[in-house]
Amino acid sequence: MSIKTKLSLLISLIVTIILTLNISIYYYSSKSELQANTKQEMLTIAKQVGTSLEAAEKSKKYMEDMLGEKLRAVAVAVKSELDPQIDNVTNEQLVALSHKMEVDHISLWKRTGDNIVVLKSSEPEEVNTNSKTWDYWYKAFNQLFDDHNVTIPQGQKLLNYWSGPYQYASSDPSHVNKWGYYYDGTTDYMINPYVNAQVFIDYENNTGTTALIRNLLQDNPNIVGINGFDPEFFGKPEILKLKKGRLIHNLDVRAIPFGQYTNIVGSKDAFHVKRASRSGRMITSTEKMDGKSIIKSFIPLRDGNPIIIGVNFDYSAIKKALNRQLFIHSTISICLIIVSWFASYFIAGLLIRPLRHILANVNEIAEGRFISKIAIRSHDELGLLSSRVNAMGDNLQTYMGRLQDSAEELRSTKEYLESFVNQTSDAILVTDLQGNVGRVNNAFEKMYGWHTSEVLGRVLSHIPEAQLKEYEDILESIGQGKSVADYETIRHIKSGESIEVSITVSPIHDVKGVIVAVAEISRNITARKQTEEVIRRSEKLSVVGQLAAGVAHEIRNPLTTLRGFVQLNKQQGSLSDTHLDIMLSELDRINFIVSEFLVLAKPQVSEYEQADIRNILNDMISLLDSHASFINVHFETSFEQDIPLIACEVNQLKQVFLNIFKNAIEAMPTGGIITVKLHYVQSDEAVVIRIIDQGRGISTEEMPRLGEPFFTTKPSGNGLGLMVSQRIIANHKGTIVISSKLGEGTCVEIRLKVNRS
Repeated sequence: MSIKTKLSLLISLIVTIILTLNISIYYYSSKSELQANTKQEMLTIAKQVGTSLEAAEKSKKYMEDMLGEKLRAVAVAVKSELDPQIDNVTNEQLVALSHKMEVDHISLWKRTGDNIVVLKSSEPEEVNTNSKTWDYWYKAFNQLFDDHNVTIPQGQKLLNYWSGPYQYASSDPSHVNKWGYYYDGTTDYMINPYVNAQVFIDYENNTGTTALIRNLLQDNPNIVGINGFDPEFFGKPEILKLKKGRLIHNLDVRAIPFGQYTNIVGSKDAFHVKRASRSGRMITSTEKMDGKSIIKSFIPLRDGNPIIIGVNFDYSAIKKALNRQLFIHSTISICLIIVSWFASYFIAGLLIRPLRHILANVNEIAEGRFISKIAIRSHDELGLLSSRVNAMGDNLQTYMGRLQDSAEELRSTKEYLESFVNQTSDAILVTDLQGNVGRVNNAFEKMYGWHTSEVLGRVLSHIPEAQLKEYEDILESIGQGKSVADYETIRHIKSGESIEVSITVSPIHDVKGVIVAVAEISRNITARKQTEEVIRRSEKLSVVGQLAAGVAHEIRNPLTTLRGFVQLNKQQGSLSDTHLDIMLSELDRINFIVSEFLVLAKPQVSEYEQADIRNILNDMISLLDSHASFINVHFETSFEQDIPLIACEVNQLKQVFLNIFKNAIEAMPTGGIITVKLHYVQSDEAVVIRIIDQGRGISTEEMPRLGEPFFTTKPSGNGLGLMVSQRIIANHKGTIVISSKLGEGTCVEIRLKVNRS
């Protein structure tokens, strides 16, 4: 695809995106505006319904009050016509009086035990009607009988009289009646005249709120329902009842005061009504009703009226308007996109014309011809690009000459490096991360015996089995980017023999810094090792001679003493006990020197066991504590709690600590403190013991001679104790380090590895 086509498509795509965004923004803004207008329309309808409801309620209240006063007058007139004892009154009298007083019927109520029932009535079906389950009606009857005055908030209250709200008759639910109840205490019954109250229902249907709702639904076809909800009762299952698919209201407890409402099962209307009542603001929701998407708004009336107006709006009306606008805008946008594509295609052809000249010149440069130049006709970006292409051609011509010189230099350097690798006396082995050999030099062939063709691309088996673990550790370090230098180990050659080598292993990185191979440089150190062994043997012989001379010197002195006493015994015939004690002491001294020498001269058979180093130190401190206290020397300990067990020969370690503690005590003839510290170094898996005294210390000149046989700074010492201690610690694979400063004391640090058997 050419740049011209790509550019025109890109411009068209940008236009398409802009127009799509414009349509989307317009769609959602129009949708929000239509929804806002719908909500405002619902609010207006709610206000109209509220105004009509208020006027209708006032009219009905006035009509009810007038009718209630009429019923009271009828009740007073009836009382004057009847006997005060109900037993003396007949139903026929009540029929005649109801016709005379122009009321539908008259009933007489009497209290019987804990109930109030109709005993006489002009309507036979009313006889024996009881009121105990009539809620506030029963309460009003009791108040009228007891106090001649009713205080409940419902109904109309006059002197000795109460009239409840109009309601369906319990004896005939198809009739709506208005009742009046009169009792002044002069009779043993309560007089109850009542008339048909259908006029109130007719008023509401023909003139009141129901008529207004009917007219609003006719004038607004998008409004599919208007209802009134009383939040106090709406949602209670005992208030709403369905009879033959039609909702039945109680007229005195009206959960839905007006409107045709049938959406009871599964509806969330009760929840939204409660929310609107509590918040005092309009609540809107969208639901499916009869396959339609309906916007429901629940609007609370103000001025203390508890009624919530519910208005249902057909959402499809909004969708139709939006879809119509969307179709118009989409049609216009498609036309604009087509026009923009043709226009961008023409403009792109004009813009890329200079690019064609630049492309032709670049093709010549790519073929190695740098002479041709581009004619610059403008000073815009394309003109600047043309000038830079011309400059690039000049620079490339210069750089090509330099590259040829550099290539020749690189070739010479490569030959030099190849010569260096192949002529060096150290064996070089390069393997990939899987161990496959990638390259070896001539020295490798001579040292190991394998020819290059025998090992390339294969895994070389020149590492003894005993050294495999240590080589895996080396490769792990290499994988972390580290290098291992001058590591002495053993390798096999082709013949199967073993040689000692010093190896240096390094990682090889690619241009991204990723390790891709391992380079190993080997040097044969077998001859050097043999030479070092000869030197070590010579040194051992020298040390043995020095030890022999020292032992001979040390033994000669007590032997001279023994010889003198033997001669004395020969002359005198007997020796005193004092002389014999001296002879025994000198013999013990000879035995001690020989024993210490044997410890150094031959390996000791040791039985290692897991032991707690704290117990060993505490035993030695307890052993020497009384002697130390006698010369005013005291021990202070600082032991960590979590010290692991170590594998050791307990008696040998006790000998080491005994020697060091005795040296510390003897270094403080005037008293002082010996501090013993013990802690565990987790990173090294080692237990560290530090014994610090406050003695006279050791001079810088004497420090290098510590551990030499028969070198001592004590008048009665022989210098073998420290040497024996060093030998014991070395046998335990540990270290002993002594640091001291003249006049400030000495610190002996012993480090022992854990988990050794």
